[in-house]
Amino acid sequence: LEGSERAAYEKKRKIQQALAEGKPLPTELRTESEKLRAESALEDATTELAVDDEYATYDGKPKIIVTTSRQPSSRLMKFAKEVRLLFPGASRANRGGRVLADIVEDAKAGGLTDVVIVHEHRGEPDGMIVSHLPHGPTAYFGLSSTVTRHDIRAAAQRAAAEGGGAGDDDDEQGLANVSEAVPHLIF
Repeated sequence: LEGSERAAYEKKRKIQQALAEGKPLPTELRTESEKLRAESALEDATTELAVDDEYATYDGKPKIIVTTSRQPSSRLMKFAKEVRLLFPGASRANRGGRVLADIVEDAKAGGLTDVVIVHEHRGEPDGMIVSHLPHGPTAYFGLSSTVTRHDIRAAAQRAAAEGGGAGDDDDEQGLANVSEAVPHLIF
């Protein structure tokens, strides 16, 4: 429970506890006590608390599809690949010229649980939309200064070639062993 629902639940609990123990009602709840008593009388032991869990009725692993904006740059394609690696069991799909509504309808028909769309501006990934299917919620995340593992590896190789102190042999060995099956992403 969140926000006002939690506050109302706590008030009802305090009133029920005071009535069960035979104590007077708390002074801060006396003005609302009649309304809260009527609401709590409708609830019983079998009334479940409303928990916001989109996967509560889903009996398997989430199925996620990652796609890009139209005409993605090579950098955005690499970034989409890394986003796919963040979510176990996710797959990446080429968007082509398809409209967003068609992508969502196809995802619903295919039994997918989430759609992730990454956007760019002038070749730099700058946004990500995550939408839970079939009815949401949907969230937009603004991205800035994105660094992919490809960028990290290239910077380490440049530093090693220049003889710089950006990384020693242990760092380069660690970057060489980054796998796609179990990515070691750096945040």
